[in-house]
Amino acid sequence: MSLGITTVQLGKNGYNEKSLENIKFFFKTRKDLKVSVLKNYIRGQEELKALKEKMLADLGIHYTARIVGYSIFLKKWKREMRKE
Repeated sequence: MSLGITTVQLGKNGYNEKSLENIKFFFKTRKDLKVSVLKNYIRGQEELKALKEKMLADLGIHYTARIVGYSIFLKKWKREMRKE
């Protein structure tokens, strides 16, 4: 069953400038995005939480995120949702 959410996958190349460009590109037309993180890139939940915080810092204050398993669900808001 598909929820209609666009998925970006992070694998052995990890999170880099190209990954950030892809994420920003998808947010031009969407407000929700799923980032699926493969286990060969992240070994544990603490590393996954650090990755989530890095993504949010790179994207800005109009984004929120939550972790479910080895996926990070990002959401774009019209107004400021976080304080830096």
